[in-house]
Amino acid sequence: MAIDSSVPTGPAPESTPVRRLLPVIVPALAVGVLSALVLLGVSLLAERLQDVLWETLPDALSVGRYSTLWMIVMLTVSGLAVGLLVRVVPGHAGPDPATTGLVDPPLPPGVVPGLLLVTAVTLAGGVSLGPENPITAANIALAFWLGRRFVPGTPMELWLSLAAAGTIGALFGTPVAAALILTETLTERAGPGPLWDRLFGPLAAGTAGALTMTLLAHPSFDLALPAYDGPHWGDLLSAVVIALAGAVLGMLAVYALPYAHRFFRALRHPVLALTAGGLLLGLLGALGGHLTLFKGLDEVKELAADPGGRSAGQFAVMAVVKTAALVIAASCGFRGGRIFPAVFVGVALGLCAHAMVASVPVALAVTCGVLGMLLAITRQGWLSLFTAAVLVSDAAVLPMLCVASLPVWLLVTGRPQMQLHEDGTPLK
Repeated sequence: MAIDSSVPTGPAPESTPVRRLLPVIVPALAVGVLSALVLLGVSLLAERLQDVLWETLPDALSVGRYSTLWMIVMLTVSGLAVGLLVRVVPGHAGPDPATTGLVDPPLPPGVVPGLLLVTAVTLAGGVSLGPENPITAANIALAFWLGRRFVPGTPMELWLSLAAAGTIGALFGTPVAAALILTETLTERAGPGPLWDRLFGPLAAGTAGALTMTLLAHPSFDLALPAYDGPHWGDLLSAVVIALAGAVLGMLAVYALPYAHRFFRALRHPVLALTAGGLLLGLLGALGGHLTLFKGLDEVKELAADPGGRSAGQFAVMAVVKTAALVIAASCGFRGGRIFPAVFVGVALGLCAHAMVASVPVALAVTCGVLGMLLAITRQGWLSLFTAAVLVSDAAVLPMLCVASLPVWLLVTGRPQMQLHEDGTPLK
């Protein structure tokens, strides 16, 4: 209704927080459900394709499913396929993934189909990347496009935060992860009002995404490790040393990323760069074994199911190989995230520490390894603490994780991040 400017109206009354927040609930729930369905759809497509590539096809050819030959051939072919797709799909499946983070401004909607297709092929082919970055980018693009279409005039930041929260909630199966991650993001983009007012919509979206994924797919991060029986004085030193070791390994990956990116960029063609990257990943897979392939979530459960089944040297090799695979995959052009591969590295490092010193509780060793690696790779403190703790579903490790996080944060803060500017220089 038009307002007659000739009639003095006085200052407009301020809307109450409740009146501002209530209209957000329905869009938040819708975006959360949509985000979970996109993640679930891409994951199911990737799983079906993975079964064909790694079971049906090698069985038909009478080749070992995870033989050295098949790993090298399959990763190389996956690189070639992704390179061809990146070349031909609209928008080339988005920007250079080495320059993107977990939560970025919306992409054009026309990029989304190609990005999702490339992501599915990447996940199915055995590349050491997770789905989090491209799925979050796709959901942000879709939410912004739909939101601008049906609720014109709403700010971009609203749809960005709702889609990011819905995707993160679906990925971890709980809205707590979304709230913790966005607490850091919203603090950096400080706006008016209490923090919980700004978290209200994202928390609703994260809840909808988490519930949708839980009801449809029943995800679980619990590694079913022996329970941690509580802090001991000796555990303080163990926690700090293992977390610092994870952070050092993660920082080596961070510092290696610009050099690897420069090498692949010098090849001057995405098809050539991705094929070369796939070949290197296949060689690394042959060295580290098939558990070092793929995003790492299922593989880390298999690794943790038998903590005493491998030597400390074997666990160390797997951690180093997976770290190298993460650097290559992130720098040569594969679309994917770094959280899940980093979790695998941290778990392998923790199991290595337990194998070296049996008196170190395995739950403590694993969670501290994951904490250090994630702090170095993501620079997300809440995400790192939450992910490490949820792997053992045991609140008793939280005090030790908080202690271990302090020296690790002093090591990683202010240093280059595992993300590059357009010119190839690292963010700080």
